[in-house]
Amino acid sequence: MNTGRRSFLQGFGNAALLAGLVGAGVLKPTRALAVDFNRSAFDSKNLADTLRLIGATAAEASRDIVLKAPEIAENGSAVPIEVISQIPGTTRLSVLVDKNPFPLALQFNFAPGAAARFQAKLKMAESSRLRIVALAGGKHYTVLREVKVTVGGCGE
Repeated sequence: MNTGRRSFLQGFGNAALLAGLVGAGVLKPTRALAVDFNRSAFDSKNLADTLRLIGATAAEASRDIVLKAPEIAENGSAVPIEVISQIPGTTRLSVLVDKNPFPLALQFNFAPGAAARFQAKLKMAESSRLRIVALAGGKHYTVLREVKVTVGGCGE
């Protein structure tokens, strides 16, 4: 029994069926977005405007936001970070890089009751302050950390 041939024929048949359904108009491809997002905040080139657009101009400092990032990043094109919010009811975490051309780098929305944590790699133009803003219970909280970049990322 040739299982490779059988798998190929089964996959080809499924693809042909799917193409037929799309062609007949039964399945219509549409644009899928997980959630509407604040495009103007991501397009902002000014830190103060970005903070205003995400509603965090009066964010208070909090020790309940854990930010793990290297003090010195050897490569600005891939700076690893980990963020954990221990503030109950956190529904959004935003990552801002103060000196990047577009300060708002990442923004994650969380369902109520979800663990507000993530890991990511950032692109940093130069040594800069990294700013995490958490939204919980209608209030904004923040934590800051300076990260030195030895090889540029965004500006190259």
